[in-house]
Amino acid sequence: MAALESRRRGRPRLALAEEAPLQSLDRAIALLAALAQSDGVTLTELAARAGLPMSTAFRILGTLQRRGLAECDSGTQLWSVGVETFRIGSAFLRRRKLVDRARDAMQGLVAQCGETANLAVAEEDGVVFVSQVETHETIRAFFRPGTRALFHASGIGKAILAHRTPAQVAASLKRGGLPRFTEHTLVALPALLADLVRVRQRGYAIDDEERNLGMRCVGAAIFNEFGEAVAGLSVSGPSVRITPEALPRFGPLVRQAADAVTHAIAGRQPGSAA
Repeated sequence: MAALESRRRGRPRLALAEEAPLQSLDRAIALLAALAQSDGVTLTELAARAGLPMSTAFRILGTLQRRGLAECDSGTQLWSVGVETFRIGSAFLRRRKLVDRARDAMQGLVAQCGETANLAVAEEDGVVFVSQVETHETIRAFFRPGTRALFHASGIGKAILAHRTPAQVAASLKRGGLPRFTEHTLVALPALLADLVRVRQRGYAIDDEERNLGMRCVGAAIFNEFGEAVAGLSVSGPSVRITPEALPRFGPLVRQAADAVTHAIAGRQPGSAA
């Protein structure tokens, strides 16, 4: 009966899971694991280590290379792991640490502001929401974990950009651009840069219906051990509740919560002593 109940819940039997792996994925993982054991290895040696035909190993390496997970030195023809493997591994550690350490601060924000609290991490062209604590209000903001937002139309995104140089901001926007979402979206780089100066001065950013009409968001940056803005906290909700008059009260609360998370992950504010 217990076994039947497990199957009803969609849990595969262990023997079946072990006997029927996805072969192409299994080979790619084996190859990547073998690649990670060396600082530079030939195709022939790598194929032997992974127990794969050389032609198969070459095709897999091509795919990994296109994804940034493998690199080949054009001079020596030696293969090594790509920088994307570091990004993926770091993202796991960062997310796990952040989500755990930010939970209390987010719950505190909901209690203080009465609005939904969000946690997002910086990616190449925007932010990815990884955690949320919802308000009990009937009408509320909702960002499913994994939701992405471009830097320029996000409270957390602008809070992160505010701690980059104008050249770095331009580079960060190169891929996603400055698309217009509402009549309030900042779609010109000079206007955005001017707004980022204000963000840096007051310590928090405002998404004033720039992504969705009728919604406002207040965000502040979280910093790593190098003083780099790598994530952020925000509160978001309907503009009828997060009014212009409420922003000066919400802003410092969000900034204090983000500072608490920075401290909890052993980060430091820019310009402070290491």
